[in-house]
Amino acid sequence: MEHIVTVQDAVTAFADFMEPTPAELAAIDAEMPVILADVELLDARILTLDRTPSEVDARRIRRARRRALAARVALVNRTADQAGGAA
Repeated sequence: MEHIVTVQDAVTAFADFMEPTPAELAAIDAEMPVILADVELLDARILTLDRTPSEVDARRIRRARRRALAARVALVNRTADQAGGAA
């Protein structure tokens, strides 16, 4: 005999009372520059998917890569400063 199980956990996992906590929202807000820089890098790479990258495209990708790296470094340094350590 097979047991029939409900999908109650899957349905209530995203209920209205499961809102993000203020700490989770603060973490997302702190990571937003990194997220936006990664989106910019993805956009630059997507533009070159269907064609051979020109020099302008290559510069756009390099610039976006540098911004993404700088955003990550800034996030790590902020996190280290808040934790009281050195990065």
